[in-house]
Amino acid sequence: MSPGTKVEDFSADAYQQGKFIKLKLSQFKGKWVVLFFYPLDFTFICPTEIRMFAQRESEFKRHNAVVLGCSTDSLHSHKAWFERDLPEVKFPVIADQSHTLAGRFGVLKEDQGIAYRGTFIIDPQGYLRSITVNDNSVGRNVDETLRTLQALQTGELCPVSWAPGQKTLGKA
Repeated sequence: MSPGTKVEDFSADAYQQGKFIKLKLSQFKGKWVVLFFYPLDFTFICPTEIRMFAQRESEFKRHNAVVLGCSTDSLHSHKAWFERDLPEVKFPVIADQSHTLAGRFGVLKEDQGIAYRGTFIIDPQGYLRSITVNDNSVGRNVDETLRTLQALQTGELCPVSWAPGQKTLGKA
């Protein structure tokens, strides 16, 4: 999958605030979607990223974006971990035990059955606009994800280190 491609609708089981839910990508039509994959529940780097997404979730919402987490762990693992260690997280976290989504998005580390740290920004029409993938030893920068979302939303050419409020280079 590469930027500019249409993301096929998918349905998934997810954990959200004490409940198991079903979600579909199509239910977020008209919104930007920030889908991030992480390797495993009950680990060291993952909670730092997930907490930062939770802390910044209201900013993503102000920019018409929803945040979705995803790992190859089970719903029950998500429930146990999030209730114990991450109660502040409000967004859904997908349980991709079949590895379908991690495989589709190209972030499955097949030899271990876990996901790399992939972040995908999907526009309101369902097109993939940004991909960032890190090795599992390096956490991602949530502020950079938000900045990239804001740059994409300008619809214009944004130069290096562009920040909201700065001049763009004009229409793409």
